[in-house]
Amino acid sequence: MDILETIVVAKKKEIGPFKEMSPVERFEREGFFWNIRNRSLADTLLFPGSNGIIAEFKRRSPSKGWFKTKELEVEPVVSEYNKGAAGISVLTDEEFFGGDLDDLIQTKVISDIPVLRKDFIIDKWQIAESKAFGADVILLIAACLTPAQVKEFAAYAMRIGLETILEVHNEEEMGHCCEEVTMVGINNRNLKTFTVDINTSLKLVDKVPAGKPAIAESGISSPEAIRELRDAGFRGFLIGENFMKEEIPGQAFADFITQLK
Repeated sequence: MDILETIVVAKKKEIGPFKEMSPVERFEREGFFWNIRNRSLADTLLFPGSNGIIAEFKRRSPSKGWFKTKELEVEPVVSEYNKGAAGISVLTDEEFFGGDLDDLIQTKVISDIPVLRKDFIIDKWQIAESKAFGADVILLIAACLTPAQVKEFAAYAMRIGLETILEVHNEEEMGHCCEEVTMVGINNRNLKTFTVDINTSLKLVDKVPAGKPAIAESGISSPEAIRELRDAGFRGFLIGENFMKEEIPGQAFADFITQLK
């Protein structure tokens, strides 16, 4: 199996017991954030003058290992992100990325900008969980979902007040896009091999349906890359590794924003 297939198999095993302990009805009844109005990432990206940066809190990568261990507190990093980003992404997968839902909750409480839960969503139950634990936006990865699942999941997310980013890696996956999807993310990292090529975004941006903000993901390491992608039509730019690999991620983010101005 490739890396993505391995992760999906593990995810199915992981969520099984939790679905029995906490059904969707419990999230609706007891979820702390269930009745809180969600923040719109799409509106933020489209707001005139937005830098479009979605800064990511990411503890590790399957291909590169740990950037920051569990000892790193969320607050000093996310507080800096909150000062200058359009949104914040939080990796909540524990087995392969070292994150958890506590990272998501803390980010939601600390920040006042939209929060994306980035995980491998393969079940509607995870969408309800995302809402209950503070996400404003969820990621739907075309490579591990059918077009019918994307439509079903995006419609359910919309019904409970969440926005969705459909993540694609090639032109074929763009066919998963549907009316219910809020935004389209083009990931420059191939989730089957984890190789990165920023040209993936440049080649596919014209395929993004009108009215859905385009987000470039992965491999963005300079203000020059942001400018090139923005000129090509992108409104959002998801960056994580570039900050998290540095000794002080929050400072690395602040320096990047200064260079971008």
